[in-house]
Amino acid sequence: MPKHVSVLMGGWSSERPVSLSSGTACADALEAAGFDVTRIDVDRDVYKVLSDLRPDVAFNALHGPFGEDGTIQGVLEFLEIPYTHSGVLASALAMNKVKAKTIAKAVGVSVAESKVLERRVIAEKHVMPTPYVVKPIAEGSSFGVLIVREDQAHPPQQLHASDWAFGETLMVERFVAGRELTCAVMGDVALPVCEITTEGHAFYDYDSKYAPGGSVHKIPAEIPAAVANRVQQYSLAAHRAIGCRGVSRSDFRYDDRFGEGGELVWLEINTQPGMTPTSLVPDIARAVGHEFGELLTWMVEDASCRR
Repeated sequence: MPKHVSVLMGGWSSERPVSLSSGTACADALEAAGFDVTRIDVDRDVYKVLSDLRPDVAFNALHGPFGEDGTIQGVLEFLEIPYTHSGVLASALAMNKVKAKTIAKAVGVSVAESKVLERRVIAEKHVMPTPYVVKPIAEGSSFGVLIVREDQAHPPQQLHASDWAFGETLMVERFVAGRELTCAVMGDVALPVCEITTEGHAFYDYDSKYAPGGSVHKIPAEIPAAVANRVQQYSLAAHRAIGCRGVSRSDFRYDDRFGEGGELVWLEINTQPGMTPTSLVPDIARAVGHEFGELLTWMVEDASCRR
């Protein structure tokens, strides 16, 4: 009898559209792989829905708050339903960019200087030399990220908006110029490094991540072997130190304008990487022989409680 897998998608965070796309792609591929699949558009009654269904495994395709911050993981632990990706603590830590950076730095991972300040303070004047980046502490898909350029006279005016939806406490981080690199960890193995290039975008933002043709993924990245090794080492170190399980993805900036060695900076770790048709992890896994259905099957078989 095929294993019953409930794919959790949707939810109510700002990343709902991404999650629906991820979840649909995953559900389709899991059905094609022979699993008995139930699709759940997650709402506030998810506890009752899962209690009634009692699937063998919950495949977590949620993104953003509730889905990847340890909350749904806690619900699944309480129900004793095995689930994919990271557990309660690792999910909560990774979702909080400040805590994740603190842990990564403690195990020798190179990070950019940053400050944590109230929105009103950041909006008043430059709180560090330009250029810098303003980031929400617990959002994904680049929502609320603002880049302050070197010649910008004032902080971003968006910070004054009455409808600002990305929290009152924000992180201000030194802007690191250069190339966008990312590295996925599958189980306890760092996969090849990928370079992301975008056309017509200031950085790897929401549109370049999810719009068809918005970005190009070069796998393996055309960078020196020593730099690629360092990216993989940092990715694995962050994955282990934060306590991630299943699949994670670490993002980096690599500034090689003044020489091959350059500056390599770890930005963040994602415990619920996108699984849309344009997503990075499926492309990276495919480059080493793991087709999409095989990757998802591995994730289902890896699922457990007390992660």
